[in-house]
Amino acid sequence: MAAPPVVRFLDYGQYKYELTKKEKEAKRKQRAVEFKEVRLTPKIGIGDFDTKVHRAVEFLEDGDRIKVTVRFRGRELTHPEIGRNLLARFGEAVKDHGTIDRTPALEGKSMFMTLLSVHKPRVHEHRKTEGEADQAPLAPAPTPPQPAGHVPAEAEAPQAGE
Repeated sequence: MAAPPVVRFLDYGQYKYELTKKEKEAKRKQRAVEFKEVRLTPKIGIGDFDTKVHRAVEFLEDGDRIKVTVRFRGRELTHPEIGRNLLARFGEAVKDHGTIDRTPALEGKSMFMTLLSVHKPRVHEHRKTEGEADQAPLAPAPTPPQPAGHVPAEAEAPQAGE
């Protein structure tokens, strides 16, 4: 007869079920940060560059990390400063949405840098919950039956255009 009960009897199966249900709900609401890649070339046009920046900003707003890659072909590799300048310009364009995590580095025929998002990761709700899947959409309420000689009020009054 202690004030806080010392022992509490409960169904262990029910307890395990509730624990797994809570874990499943928590797992559904979390989101892993993904790595997205944006590929550039040293000879990219202004419009294409702006499009790539816009796409990168969308990724950063979702909370993803970005790997920006400049791919060199042929003799373009003799001028790595072009790629370095391009990546610096890219980093400057997205500075409001992300920070440079890894500075530009040349590896083989490509140069890349990584960007971190300054936004919180968005949770994407793709699946319906169990209760929503079972419910059918609600139909409008049926109108009560009318007597045989009844004419609706809208039909009685003549229209202004008649």
